Amino acid sequence: MTTPRTVLVTGGNRGIGYAIAEQFVADGHRVAVTARSGDGPAGSFTVRADVTDYESVDAAFTAVEAELGPVEVLVANAGITRDTLLLRMTEDDFTSVLDTNLSGAFRVIKRASKGMLKARYGRIVLVSSVVGLLGSAGQVNYAASKSGLVGLARSITRELGARGITANVVAPGFIETDMTAELPEAQRAEYKKSIPAGRFASPEEVAKVIVWLAGDDAGYISGAVIPVDGGLGMGH
Repeated sequence: MTTPRTVLVTGGNRGIGYAIAEQFVADGHRVAVTARSGDGPAGSFTVRADVTDYESVDAAFTAVEAELGPVEVLVANAGITRDTLLLRMTEDDFTSVLDTNLSGAFRVIKRASKGMLKARYGRIVLVSSVVGLLGSAGQVNYAASKSGLVGLARSITRELGARGITANVVAPGFIETDMTAELPEAQRAEYKKSIPAGRFASPEEVAKVIVWLAGDDAGYISGAVIPVDGGLGMGH
């Protein structure tokens, strides 16, 4: 049985983030989610936060600490896409994606690390993407932000590893979400051909890996990149 922890999932109001928060709740943890709009699953505590603004992040953590106690598990999941080909990509398309996906992770980790250092315990899980290491045409900004999370996790591991804090990256592949459901059937079939498992993952399959990484059994894993992609990204 894993020790109940105080967990914060950023971007926990939809998609993979919602499934992650739901799984932590089901496993008996105290769960908070940040969201710019909407709410997390039943049994979770939702706080408004914008990860591009440190003051907003700080206020969200203060609210969570007052309600549930210091954050022991942080899942940095908030992310955006602005897909377009390199020559059409504006400065803002590039910097806004990095500011949310990479700098946003830095801001929440920096704030969470204060309590983790004091407790000499912490689990940090960064939600990346198969695209972070595989690359993807039309996603120069997104791929750069998602591969940057690997350097972030590995540097944190070297810096804070001796204080009982782990930092790992989970890299999902194609997941059954609202976004993939909207793809034309021919395109879905084409994508599935490139996946050795021959199917997309459910959000719950990603969530369960993250919950395990954050638990008591994974205390000696840090700086790892764990793919949940049906074999799509093999050979990184």
